[in-house]
Amino acid sequence: MGVADITFYAFAITLLGAGFLVTVARNPVHSVLWLILTFLSAAGLFVLLGAEFLAMLLIIVYVGAVAVLFLFVVMMLDVDFAALKGEMARYFPIASLVGLVLLMQMALLFGTWQEAESARSLRQAPTPDLAEMHNTKALGMIIYDQYFLLFQISGLILLVAMIGAIVLTLRHRKDIKRQNVMAQMHRDPAKAMELKDVKPGQGLG
Repeated sequence: MGVADITFYAFAITLLGAGFLVTVARNPVHSVLWLILTFLSAAGLFVLLGAEFLAMLLIIVYVGAVAVLFLFVVMMLDVDFAALKGEMARYFPIASLVGLVLLMQMALLFGTWQEAESARSLRQAPTPDLAEMHNTKALGMIIYDQYFLLFQISGLILLVAMIGAIVLTLRHRKDIKRQNVMAQMHRDPAKAMELKDVKPGQGLG
């Protein structure tokens, strides 16, 4: 076993362990910190595969922006985590049923798994020869040429997920005056305005 194999197993074990601790940690701040370690371990695996661009992208975007944003949001918001855990306990039977169905589907999938003849050669050379094409250019050709439609569909799915998260977390407070655009568009001018004939020297009563 060489140095590359030892490094791979170190990053892989750290990735799996940190990913598991993200889900079981009681403190949300600790979960975010374990998530950062997961991203760093995944970046190390990308470096071993020769995909330095993906590794740096993972560190800059996810660790430097997304994970830090999660950390600030969790630390700054006054969230009652005890109440959230109580709500989770209510839906635990349904979640267990969904998880059981997913495990059964994965078991059926792996039971009929067949390895392609070219899979081994593709795993041994995941990136093209640098003399022919740089891995960043090869990634761009894959995303924006071969799988352009799937890339755009994934972007639409993320957009729908973002809108759904906003709708689910939106809370209307009655003590705040909000603008109702639809009510303004459908108002009746005869009822919205009242003309006053003010005589000279008189005020409005």
